[in-house]
Amino acid sequence: MDEPITIRRADLDSETDAAAYLAMLDAYASDPMGDGKPLPDDVRERLVPGLRAHPTTLVWLALAGDRPVGVLTAFVGFSTFKAKPLINLHDVAVMPEARGRGVARQLLAAVEEHARATGCCRLTLEVLQGNPAKRLYESIGFHQAEHANGAGGALFYVKAI
Repeated sequence: MDEPITIRRADLDSETDAAAYLAMLDAYASDPMGDGKPLPDDVRERLVPGLRAHPTTLVWLALAGDRPVGVLTAFVGFSTFKAKPLINLHDVAVMPEARGRGVARQLLAAVEEHARATGCCRLTLEVLQGNPAKRLYESIGFHQAEHANGAGGALFYVKAI
């Protein structure tokens, strides 16, 4: 796989981009750093329409030729302490055959460029403790959030409803 990598914003109204996005998310969900299993059928049916309807959805695709090899899903949020928007990276995934080619780094650069251009104050993400991608995130400036000296690092909690 020697094709150059192209990074571009996805258009989820395009059938081609929507299909590429769904295939990438299904592959990511199947990965041990995702959920370890494919997306359930009902999620596959609701995912793209739900993202289209969500007003802050941002999606980038990485393509080798016309083949999708990476994806980044993000959502715009807001920092009350900075009174500015922020972008939360929700999914960053690269197909196994494209890993080691800088695809994730290029996806992250694209979202950072967008964040700077739109006046965002920060990028946020969650990452599993055992995910090797932590090295990449740290190498480009991500770190565990600490909001007040001595309060300790931020933890990500979840409650299913």
